[in-house]
Amino acid sequence: MAALAYNLGKREINHYFSVRSAKVLALVAVLLLAACHLASRRYRGNDSCEYLLSSGRFLGEKVWQPHSCMMHKYKISEAKNCLVDKHIAFIGDSRIRQLFYSFVKIINPQFKEEGNKVKLDFLWHPEVNGSMKQCIKVWTEDSIAKPHVIVAGAATWSIKIHNGSSEGLSQYKMNITSIAPLLEKLAKTSDVYWVLQDPVYEDLLSENRKMITNEKIDAYNEAAVSILNSSTRNSKSNVKMFSVSKLIAQETIMESLDGLHLPESSRETSAMILMNVYCNKILKPVDGSCCQPRPPLTLIQKLAACFFTLSITGYLIFYIIHRNAHRKNKPCTDLESGEEKKNIINTPVSSLEILLQSFCKLGLIMAYFYMCDRANLFMKENKFYTHSSFFIPIIYILVLGVFYNENTKETKVLNREQTDEWKGWMQLVILIYHISGASTFLPVYMHIRVLVAAYLFQTGYGHFSYFWIKGDFGIHRVCQVLFRLNFLVVVLCIVMDRPYQFYYFVPLVTVWFMVIYITLALWPQIIQKKANGNCFWHFGLLLKLGFLLLFICFLAYSQGAFEKIFSLWPLSKCFELKGNVYEWWFRWRLDRYVVFHGMLFAFIYLALQKRQVLSEGKGEPLFSNKISNFLLFISVVSFLTYSIWASSCKNKAECNELHPSVSVVQILAFILIRNIPGYARSVYSSFFAWFGKISLELFICQYHIWLAADTRGILVLIPGNPMLNIIVSTFIFVCVAHEISQITNDLAQIIIPKDNSSLLKRLACIAAFFCGLLILSSIQDKSKQ
Repeated sequence: MAALAYNLGKREINHYFSVRSAKVLALVAVLLLAACHLASRRYRGNDSCEYLLSSGRFLGEKVWQPHSCMMHKYKISEAKNCLVDKHIAFIGDSRIRQLFYSFVKIINPQFKEEGNKVKLDFLWHPEVNGSMKQCIKVWTEDSIAKPHVIVAGAATWSIKIHNGSSEGLSQYKMNITSIAPLLEKLAKTSDVYWVLQDPVYEDLLSENRKMITNEKIDAYNEAAVSILNSSTRNSKSNVKMFSVSKLIAQETIMESLDGLHLPESSRETSAMILMNVYCNKILKPVDGSCCQPRPPLTLIQKLAACFFTLSITGYLIFYIIHRNAHRKNKPCTDLESGEEKKNIINTPVSSLEILLQSFCKLGLIMAYFYMCDRANLFMKENKFYTHSSFFIPIIYILVLGVFYNENTKETKVLNREQTDEWKGWMQLVILIYHISGASTFLPVYMHIRVLVAAYLFQTGYGHFSYFWIKGDFGIHRVCQVLFRLNFLVVVLCIVMDRPYQFYYFVPLVTVWFMVIYITLALWPQIIQKKANGNCFWHFGLLLKLGFLLLFICFLAYSQGAFEKIFSLWPLSKCFELKGNVYEWWFRWRLDRYVVFHGMLFAFIYLALQKRQVLSEGKGEPLFSNKISNFLLFISVVSFLTYSIWASSCKNKAECNELHPSVSVVQILAFILIRNIPGYARSVYSSFFAWFGKISLELFICQYHIWLAADTRGILVLIPGNPMLNIIVSTFIFVCVAHEISQITNDLAQIIIPKDNSSLLKRLACIAAFFCGLLILSSIQDKSKQ
């Protein structure tokens, strides 16, 4: 009865809300959000530097998140590279001096306040007076001595000396007014920042500082802002207000030792903000979107934009013509009989229409990708890991997955529904891992490594089983698989201006597919049909697998040979990242044995299945009761043992070294736990299986339209409400991934025909396309140098 009610409810929901209607809703949401963000940027300004200098919030105790953009944490080498041959001057009171010390420590962590030798200046001018004015005036007159960056600020001494009197404030206004034109003149050629005064913690102030109240500080800040912003009559002031430190101080001043000076962590945050303001536009870090202009379009991106524009135009013309023709063929009424004459002939959809429609949709989707991660239209935020941000969503999807379960069509080990389910829940866990920033938590990282290995295990198992059973080594099959794996990534490489290796998982799966194909296709071709007639062929296949294992071991322990192979042109264009193939070697080596394990498991399983050793009927255990119970016990113990080892891992490098050899333990344990009991093998989660069918698209699309800054941050469509933002961005992200999956399938049917002669012509065209792409890419690389 409950099952009947569930099925009826599901049909009722599907009647009103389908995948198609979800995609329409997602499109409407994108258009509305884009319009809102565009209007907001027109109204509030498009300068993310202003947001960095004036607004933000703490994600945790020490993690500062600027409004609408991402802040990069500069390393020593990056900071030195940015500030080489630069002159930076700090001028002001003790608060500015502490900011100076924190800034220097970014460049040299061993720096101590006594006897620093760094190439930065601090000038002690605790009051805004004639002395400070004279110093600034010298810079305006001497272009050689003029600093590239000037950080100034002072007020607390004026409050203290004048005992908080109104005369002191009046004097401060006069002095600020006198130096404002000089600062404005400097700001035309240098970066000038006026640091507003931070609040104090009045309860901790000493007796001789009791007159420094937050009310007085606010009055002095208002005076400075008013005068400096009005120093130019017809344009905006070039002197930038560094007001974000006030927000930082409001959260941390209670930790102050004397109530006046900020704790060290707060000063370090302010110094890192200064570093981002100046260096982001120079070094352009991927995860430092604040103060970065939109990257200029490359030649390849411009050509891609023209292609998609022509595709959209062509489809619209085709649609209008087709619609007009449809109207002409509408039923007409016979004047004598009054009956309609049906002269409509249902013509099949042409390949040209599908092609134009697919590229039209893809063009619109790529425009959304570009808006999210290149055009600075939508906001970006840094990730911040907490245990709850990872484990609560995991529990939530687990409950949903268990709730949506159905009976499988077949009850074989790793049947299609089960493998889709496996891919689905693994992909969802990986997505949660990425968006929560859980890579910083080593136990979670090690378990996620197993999920990636399990996906590659399925690659070895699935493709080996297909070639072994079907014996289909034709070029059509290979091209179909390669097209489905690589189409989206190739398009993203062009549109997002990223190398192929950047989407590391697709190159990994592609190379392993080719390894499986070449291993089985090479002479002698051994397939199940041939092996059934003579057991000798089984030994021949095991010998092939043995040679494959030796080859993998050779490459794994010969980094030089590996790098020489993949550094050859044109392979280098595919597998290089940041000028070398080390990243590719590291990724390949990390899961080097798991595909071989998948192939070997498929061989053993299919051999046992052929000899009818397994009981794969509905509800039946896979082996006899004693053997099944024993294997289940061993599997559960192995699964838990690996989990305990991964959770207790302390050294990432050491654990990565062991991972290739031991990850198969948990994978095999899971397969046995999932398949030995007959009842477990007879059901699957339709919720997870649905996501499993688009798992590849989900993995790739997350880079730019769910995460941001090439996975370093989080895309913010709805600012100020993280939960609602995640819900909306996830909904759009999943709809886009599903649509791309359908587009890829449609294009694969057209671009990869079954006829070999037509296929060879298409392959020649594809080869010419990639040759042209490589030439244009080489031209672009030379122009950047």
